[in-house]
Amino acid sequence: MMSKPTTDADALYKQVHRRMVESGEWDRILRVLSAKLSEQGWSDELYHRAKERARMMDPPLFKTILEEISLHGKATVPLSVKREMTAQIRQFVKDQFEK
Repeated sequence: MMSKPTTDADALYKQVHRRMVESGEWDRILRVLSAKLSEQGWSDELYHRAKERARMMDPPLFKTILEEISLHGKATVPLSVKREMTAQIRQFVKDQFEK
C-alpha cells in the first residue's frame, strides 16, 4: 500500500508545527486551550458523556467510545475558543515570517 504524496500544505503544517514545538509555543497553546475548555465546562461534559456511554455498553469498548467522543468533542468546541486558538496560531506564523 502506497502512502499519499506529501502536499505543500502538509509540508508547511509540519514545518510550522516543528517550530511551535521547538519554541515552546505548542505547549503554551495547549495549556491555554485546556484551561479555556475546562472553564467553559467542555472537558467535564465530554468526560461525563464518555462515562455514560461506557455504562450503556456491555462490555465497554474503548475504541468505540473514543471514536464517538472524539467526533462529539470536535463538533462541540466553543466557537470563541476555536477563534482564540486560531488567532494565536496565526500570530505565531506571522511572527515567524516577519523575522
